[in-house]
Order: sequence, then C-alpha cells, then structure tokens
Amino acid sequence: MSPALQPADEQAPEDVHDIEPKSSTSFVCDLPPTAPSSHNSSLADPVTHRAPDNKEEKMAAAAVEEIRAASYVGFDSITHQIEHKLLKRGFQFNVMVVGQTGLGKSTLINTIFASHLIDSKGRFEHDEPVRQTTEIQTVSHVIAENGVKLKLNIVDTPGYGDQINNEGCWDTIIKYIKDQHSAYLRKELTAMRDRHIQDTRIHCCLFFINPTGHQLRPIDIIVMKKLSEVVNVVPVIAKADSLTLEERDAFKVRIKEDLEFHNIRLYPIDHEDNDEEETSLNERIRGIIPFAVVGSERNVIIEGKPVRGRKNRWGVINVEDERHCEFVYLRNFLLRTHLQDLIETTAQIHYEAFRSKQLLALKDASSRPAAASPGV
Repeated sequence: MSPALQPADEQAPEDVHDIEPKSSTSFVCDLPPTAPSSHNSSLADPVTHRAPDNKEEKMAAAAVEEIRAASYVGFDSITHQIEHKLLKRGFQFNVMVVGQTGLGKSTLINTIFASHLIDSKGRFEHDEPVRQTTEIQTVSHVIAENGVKLKLNIVDTPGYGDQINNEGCWDTIIKYIKDQHSAYLRKELTAMRDRHIQDTRIHCCLFFINPTGHQLRPIDIIVMKKLSEVVNVVPVIAKADSLTLEERDAFKVRIKEDLEFHNIRLYPIDHEDNDEEETSLNERIRGIIPFAVVGSERNVIIEGKPVRGRKNRWGVINVEDERHCEFVYLRNFLLRTHLQDLIETTAQIHYEAFRSKQLLALKDASSRPAAASPGV
C-alpha cells in the first residue's frame, strides 16, 4: 500500500486503510475529450499550446507535416506506459467537509465512497446530544476499485456557526486550506525536491446547508464567499428528506438567488479550453446545484431488494433513487465526470493564484534595500 500523505502540519492522520468499496463508486474519471480550439488550433505549439502570432510562425508551423512511418515503430504505446505509471502510483484526492454540527457530513462521505471511512458524530439515541468536532481532523484511506487506487484524505472541520458569537469562525478553515498551499509551495521551491510532491491541497470542499426551507443564513453566505476564493466549493442541502419535493425546489431557487446576488463563484468553473460537450455538462450541473442529498450506510428492503436508504414515518428513502434525492447526481459529478477536473482546477487556478501572490511578495521583499544598522 502506498504511504499515506501527511497533512501540512506534519501530524500523522488518524487512520490509513486499504479499502475495497462495498459497491461500485467508479472514481475512474471519464471526462469528455477536450476538442481543439477553433482559433488556429492545428498550428498551436504542442508544448506551450499557444497559437502562432505572426506570419513567419504560421508558415513555420504549417511546414511541419504529419508523416506516416513506413513500418510500425511503437511509440503509440506511450498511452499504455502512462496508464501503467499512473495505476502503479495511484491517484490523490483530498476532500473537505464544512457545515454545522449534526448535518450528516461523515455519513454522506461514507455513502459516496460506499465504505466506512469516517466515524459519524451524530446521535446514537434520539435524545442524545450531537457530538461536536472541536478541531480539524484528517483521516486517510486507500480505496481500490478495478485495479485503480485512490488515496483519499478526508478533512473534517469543526461545526461552524454553532456558537452564539460566530465572528471569524471560518478563519481556522481558510488557514488550513492556505497552509496546504504553502506546504506544497515550500516543497516545490526546494532545490532537491522530490520527484512526486505529496499533495495535501484541498481539491473539493463540500459545503453542507441546513435544510431550513427558508434561505441561506448570513454566515453561510460569508463563509461560502470566502471559501470560493481559495477552494472548489460544492454546496449540498443536507438531510433533504426532511423537506417535501415542493419545499426542496423552492429552497433551491432561493439559494441560487442568494448565490447570484452575492456573486459567489462555485465549482464547476468553465475553462477556456473546454469543448462544447464539457461546457454543456457544466451548465446542466449548475442547474442542479445545490445538490439535495440524503446519506445512509444502512440497507433497507425495497421490493424485496436491499438498498441503501432510510426509514421514516412517511416511508422509505432510497438514496440511489433520483426521485427521492440527488445523491446519485452528486456522486457521479464528484467521481465519474469531474474528479480529474477538481484536481486540475485546484492546481491551475486556486494554487496558482496563491503561488503567484507569494512569489510576487517574495520578489518585492528581496528588492527592498536592507535597513541600515544603527550607527552605520
């Protein structure tokens, strides 16, 4: 088993286990292929991906013609070589959960990956008080599926908004995210850096919304706005079975209005090189967000078959049934279509913004003349 990644503060995670999911999660991403840009795409530099700017460059690029080898050479096997290395190394995915205490954050994570990865802090009995997460905790696992290894870091955050005075309650979460960027940058700038830098940067932040049926709280808006500046934020309406379908739809409309009014930029983010299929998929996903979800690790019997779900006084909720909740949409989005894009967006947008800011600050600091010593 590959060694687990350590968080930036060098503290070992609580657990590292090699786990086989109880059911297929299909975290082998199947992103639609990116179509070439219509703007001089055939002449684009294969290294810089920049289209020629002037006539001389265009003529030079056009002079490079595609040639068919007279006999089989074998360089087409490079795709298999890449696949072999990636499968051997495994894939890293770091997900953070943020929300009030008691919204089922741990249960939903376990449901998404069809494995018991993190202990729930909810009630064992109806009259038992909810146990709170008082500090950021990281749990690491290696999940195997069809020969693919996913190294998963789950970051559980303190339930924010639980206190009477919640001013600055998000600071610890933001600091943790930036600390992971800082740790990666330090390793990246090391003269004798590792060939493969251990990545603890947060790729996805699941933001849990209390299913009040009314609208977002002011603190939700503040925290989501601040988080969206440093991480990919995916909002979910927790325990959506507490709402009727009509209440759920009306609640989602009000949430979208709040997000638009406050200009909160959530994931997915459209990139310049997205093709029409990717752009269309992202648009459909934005039409669903926030995902109204229900999590459960228990099996219930529906029509004689065991399914993951919950029983309540109104009936049985099947978490895999799209008519009951949007869990399937969330799982497919996170693992089957956008897993790789979440990782790339973290590196190319959020980390690059942090990196540029830090390097510019370092450059400015080094360009200032040293302060004269007293008496000199």
